[in-house]
Amino acid sequence: MALEAYTSQLTDKIHTDVLTKARISCYKARDAFYSCLEKESNKKPTEIGTVGLLYPTDCKKTRQDYVKQCRPTWVKHFDRQYCAKKKVQRLLDDNESRRGPLSLPQPYTFKPPCSC
Repeated sequence: MALEAYTSQLTDKIHTDVLTKARISCYKARDAFYSCLEKESNKKPTEIGTVGLLYPTDCKKTRQDYVKQCRPTWVKHFDRQYCAKKKVQRLLDDNESRRGPLSLPQPYTFKPPCSC
């Protein structure tokens, strides 16, 4: 009986300060990893993360810290967010490079039929 009372006391109390510190350390590790990705974006990605995220070997240490500090579901979520953001950015950048002057047929190219 005493053991049940002891365990129920432990589970009822939520240590919000511990959760906040863990979340902050996760965010810092995540930001360090993604800033490394941006900084090393010119290098060939050789390592594979979750959801198909590729990253260079230079970012391996920050990736390990990131995975260690954050819950696996959070890592997967943040990786998905990052990939989606990069995909949209790539589409927007690609679209700009292909955009050229707009060439529509001019009205004078269409001659009215001859009324002879």
